[in-house]
Amino acid sequence: MSAPAALYNYASEAVRRWRDGMNADAALRDFMRRHPKFPQPGREKLTRAVFAYFRWLRWLENGRLPEQIEAAAKIQERFNQDPRSVKDQALAALAVPDWVWAELDLGTDPAEAESRKFAWLRSLQVKPPLWLRARPGRAAALAKTLGHCEPASHPLAPDALRYSGSADLYVSDAFNSGEFEIQDLASQLVGALCAPKPGETWWDACAGEGGKSLHLADQMQNKGTLWCSDRSHRRLDNLKRRFSRAQLYNYRLAPWETPDHLPTKTKFDGILVDAPCSGIGTWARNPDARWTTTVQDVEELAGVQRSLLEKVAGSLKPGGHLVYAVCTLARRETTDLAAAFTTAHPEFTPLALPTGSIPNNPQSVISKTLPEVERDPHCVTLWPQDRYANGMFVAAWQRK
Repeated sequence: MSAPAALYNYASEAVRRWRDGMNADAALRDFMRRHPKFPQPGREKLTRAVFAYFRWLRWLENGRLPEQIEAAAKIQERFNQDPRSVKDQALAALAVPDWVWAELDLGTDPAEAESRKFAWLRSLQVKPPLWLRARPGRAAALAKTLGHCEPASHPLAPDALRYSGSADLYVSDAFNSGEFEIQDLASQLVGALCAPKPGETWWDACAGEGGKSLHLADQMQNKGTLWCSDRSHRRLDNLKRRFSRAQLYNYRLAPWETPDHLPTKTKFDGILVDAPCSGIGTWARNPDARWTTTVQDVEELAGVQRSLLEKVAGSLKPGGHLVYAVCTLARRETTDLAAAFTTAHPEFTPLALPTGSIPNNPQSVISKTLPEVERDPHCVTLWPQDRYANGMFVAAWQRK
């Protein structure tokens, strides 16, 4: 069997795991556990082949799974060389599920909406970049150590580096000594928009494994207190290990085990609600998710997000900041939800975000100020194609 044929057979194992209910990342990790001697250079090729299958799934004819994966890999190669090899209308019809168009807020100007639509679709069909967040002030030194690094050139993300190398960063000395975190640029911008100050008391209410928590703690310069909550003890255990590696100690863990009872009675200067969401903004990085996420998920998660905001709102001090962030682009989880919260809570004033200092990618199809900024300065939608990053929505309020 030739090497490419063997690769597509191996990739089929991961795709079958996905069909059994695993997400693609978990299926690939499972494959690596079952094939510990699989060569490192082949792992990247395997991942590319599996993700190409999900990006081009609706283009594939019926047949054996290895042959479908091979066909997807060939489409991907042609698209990488010439993105115009696939027509815009074909992308609109086949690259994403049909329900998504009713959920997106593409803007009010028809020409701009169409440009944004097709630019977004093209961004979904290529491998997104890998972003690193260096510890404050250490980006230049880290870039020299790792090589293959390019600064983001974003005023709000001075420590962001785009990494294009092939090394396994998780085993690097710089990573294990806490010199950087692997964190998408959009997530770094969320932390920057929170802008916590040293000595303040903040709460990351949906901390997960702590990516944004670490960024908040760094901005607080290890001073003050950052409370970190999640319903998963496993995630909080991972968060604790990450804080230890970074030598950050200004945090407290507060498991949120019972939805109707807050994990603490503390009053905060700021609260970040990085809520669970449909993840539409991550469909480039997780291409299989577009075929498992449903419109029902959007509806149910919008209810969860609204409930979270309602529950934490009373924990802010007067003058405190509430920041809401989701890595999705669905209107019901973003602009509609933010508007509903503002209407229901006159004790909160929408807080203008410094969106003007978040420049677009100069190579982006959309190169002018986002229309969301003009309509509502307390909300910003970060589109993937504008910044080579995940899609993200952020809104903020201040308690009167």
